[in-house]
Amino acid sequence: MPRFLVLLFAVACGAAVANIYYAQPLLDDLAVAFGMAHATIGIVITVTQICYAMGLILLVPLGDRVNQRRLILGQMLLSALSLAAVGLAPTSAVLLAGIAAVGLLAVVTQTLVAYAATLASAAERGRVIGLVTSGIVIGILLARTVAGVMTDLAGWRSVYLGSAALTLLMVGILYRSLPNAVKRDGAPLSYARLLRSVFLLLAQERILRIRGVLALLIFTAFSTLWTSLVLPLGAPPLSLTHSEIGAFGLAGVAGALAAAKAGRLADRGRGQRTTGVALGLLLASWLPIGFAERSLGVLIVGIVVLDFAVQAVHVTNQSLILSVRPESRSRLTAVYMVFYSIGSAAGSIASTAIYAYEGWTGVCLFGAAVSACALLFWAWTRR
Repeated sequence: MPRFLVLLFAVACGAAVANIYYAQPLLDDLAVAFGMAHATIGIVITVTQICYAMGLILLVPLGDRVNQRRLILGQMLLSALSLAAVGLAPTSAVLLAGIAAVGLLAVVTQTLVAYAATLASAAERGRVIGLVTSGIVIGILLARTVAGVMTDLAGWRSVYLGSAALTLLMVGILYRSLPNAVKRDGAPLSYARLLRSVFLLLAQERILRIRGVLALLIFTAFSTLWTSLVLPLGAPPLSLTHSEIGAFGLAGVAGALAAAKAGRLADRGRGQRTTGVALGLLLASWLPIGFAERSLGVLIVGIVVLDFAVQAVHVTNQSLILSVRPESRSRLTAVYMVFYSIGSAAGSIASTAIYAYEGWTGVCLFGAAVSACALLFWAWTRR
């Protein structure tokens, strides 16, 4: 694949996935704008995540049935309209409806990943997936920072209206740049059979089950850090501002960029070794992270190591899974990302609850325990 096309996939994925994270730092502004209680405004995040999970099962598998190029362009056009609806929402009902559509259509990210894997040759597939995944991670980590800055400059509506404009721009570029989808042999599956086959793949493919469980565990650890990190940093004696806390996302970006190299190792048949080393680093990263309340420099080292380890395993997982059945890459991606979503939700819920009772030390012990489970599971299943 031309490097320009790979980078275009990465940018498009990062811009699409950022849409489901913009609301997190804006909840206070949304509560004021729509007269919603702070106790209930969290429904915005809940609706987004639920609809994203629905999209993984209902929309992503379509990439194995219809023209992927048209599917991507159609979803991004609808996503732009949904973002504009949120940015112009006059009532809370319109806001929630728009947010629901944004979450549902954000799964175009996974369709893009599967399409990139299809266009790449076998010898470069890991490298391509690594670069595209780095774009996704950067989009996730920078979404909160971008939302905060734009809100300070022009209000919260500018975040969604600006994203709608960016999405339309990406549609135009992708329309001119994306090649036509590869033709498929045989008659296409009906939509009902397509959805049933998603669960059959999970039952039939051992590597999908193993790598799915690893994804659940590593993203539980990842979400444990990033969900609860604001709590010790924002509390005395550190008392950092939201902008200062958001800047820690830059440390995560550095780790994500480095993890792109993991795809190259997977291309050389070193996926298992890369996984083992990365999981060992993931476990070790919780020691410097534990010093968050004493040394921000040491914390940054831990963040870089953790993000590098998580993304190295994530890239390796996808490279191995998407090499199994070329005709089922969208469905394989959908199943894998369900494990990802479960892990992310589990880490978010558990970390905040643990922090309330055991503080930052308890959160770090939980993250280390989950990381150790991932390492042991990999060692047990590596055959």
